[in-house]
Amino acid sequence: MKMNRRTLLAAASAGSAAAVLSPVAMTSNASAQASTPGGQAPAFYRYKIGDIQVTSVNDGVFRMPLSDTFVRNAKKEEVQAALAAAYLPTEEMTIWFNPTLFKTGSQLVLIDTGMGEPKGPVGHVRPNLAAAGIDTKSINVVVISHFHADHINGIRNGAGELNFPTAEIMVPATEWAFWMSDDNMNKAPEAMKGAFGNVRRVFKGLEDKVKRYEAGKEIVTGLTAVATPGHTPGHTSFVLANGKDRVFIQSDVTNNPHLFVNNPNWHVMFDMDGPQAEATRRKAFDMVAADKMLVAGFHFPFPATGYIEKAGSSYRLVPASWNPAP
Repeated sequence: MKMNRRTLLAAASAGSAAAVLSPVAMTSNASAQASTPGGQAPAFYRYKIGDIQVTSVNDGVFRMPLSDTFVRNAKKEEVQAALAAAYLPTEEMTIWFNPTLFKTGSQLVLIDTGMGEPKGPVGHVRPNLAAAGIDTKSINVVVISHFHADHINGIRNGAGELNFPTAEIMVPATEWAFWMSDDNMNKAPEAMKGAFGNVRRVFKGLEDKVKRYEAGKEIVTGLTAVATPGHTPGHTSFVLANGKDRVFIQSDVTNNPHLFVNNPNWHVMFDMDGPQAEATRRKAFDMVAADKMLVAGFHFPFPATGYIEKAGSSYRLVPASWNPAP
């Protein structure tokens, strides 16, 4: 039989009819429906960089109505076309959240902490760490890439207690200087006042305990901070290296990759300096594409790893193959 769209549709229809007419099929289908649980399995994924075990820990996925200004310099219709090309809903934005955990020597290191307390589809870092066999008290270092809420709110729980009580907290020095400046807060537009307030809430009482790090230096064994400004003034990415293997942990160099990898000139509404973020994005992606370096994206679809390829004046994301036995 020749395979084409017509034969596939006919086969599907025949299968549906057989299921309806067969008492056995009816019974087994009803049983399957009755016994199928809801929800998903815990979302964590392990892979290796040399001898270092890395774990992508999903914090959830957030969906919000697509506004006219989600991409500041593109028409909504263009954004919707890009979403449709990725088989995503065109009337809403889908944003994934994926902190990264790794063990180097005797240190267990978490990069970014997620949204904080569980709220519907987000806030699942701690449950997913537990499912991965990780006690939050065993994490030695928490490294923060920048001070947006989805990266720092998980430092504390709903009662204001530290989620990682024994961990050293490391933050970009430039980021700290910007957000902790009263002058910057006072001059900020009204829409940003809440972000300044949230930073102060999260870090209250930790001012003398937080360690500020500089870009361009190895801040933890194997982990080098890379300045990637534009999204925020002190936004930082990282290269984790062991042996010949490396992964570029890009933080928020892009938001949803189906939009901003494919259209690196687009400026997301969360970028504080859109042109600088675009220049940073192109520089970073040219580097990882040339080096064929694995990339971990905080806002990539889980498990949040892949490769960036040049595509003319643009780029494309090639998801990494799933490895069942890291």
